[in-house]
Amino acid sequence: MRYFIQFAYNGTHYHGWQFQPNASSVQETLNKAFSVLLNAPINIMGAGRTDTGVHATEMYGHFDFDASIDTQNLVHKLNSYLPKDIALFDIILVHDDAHCRFDARKRTYEYHINTVKNPFLEELSWYFNQKLDVALMNKAAKILLNHTDFQCFSKVNTDVNTFDCTIFEAYWKQENNKLVFTISANRFLRNMVRAIVGTLINVGLHKISLSDVESIIASKSREKAGFSVPAHGLYLTKIDYDYL
Repeated sequence: MRYFIQFAYNGTHYHGWQFQPNASSVQETLNKAFSVLLNAPINIMGAGRTDTGVHATEMYGHFDFDASIDTQNLVHKLNSYLPKDIALFDIILVHDDAHCRFDARKRTYEYHINTVKNPFLEELSWYFNQKLDVALMNKAAKILLNHTDFQCFSKVNTDVNTFDCTIFEAYWKQENNKLVFTISANRFLRNMVRAIVGTLINVGLHKISLSDVESIIASKSREKAGFSVPAHGLYLTKIDYDYL
């Protein structure tokens, strides 16, 4: 029987989602908790990978288990067992062929910038106090919707078959001292969102123009795109499936 799990985590103290032999990961922490409480070896497949320090307000995974589960009771027990920076929301019985990674139709990320120093947001947003032209940054963000090949924003030496992604929306929104970039796509490349944000920041600083953004995308060169913004401002916020 296959089960989906819906959960969230603060990524500050983890070296990303995926298991690593000499570092703490979200995947390893969940595997251990499920294995102890179900009294069986459990290996959770994640809907995607997040890098060191990246957060998730909505993440999915799946695992297989041979028996029926009292899901509400297990959610309660797991939340008591798991560390305070991981929260489990739901465990859902799905069809045997359901796959949390390959069946995901759309993923949404947010990047949070705090424009006034705030010690309570130090690990949860990027403090950046230079004046930005947000209107121009939104014009640049719209350019992304006209393209599908985003090799210029991908981490180099990554083993993917294609750099094509379909971006559904990309926009900035400012509220008081907080600036949030939202982007949704069918898939994302490694480091893609952080490189896009860095490039759009350069637009907002008037270091590059809208035509430069077009040229950067056409170049397919990571060296021509902007810097990669810090991981602690990035959140995976939503994953869409047709059957959930």
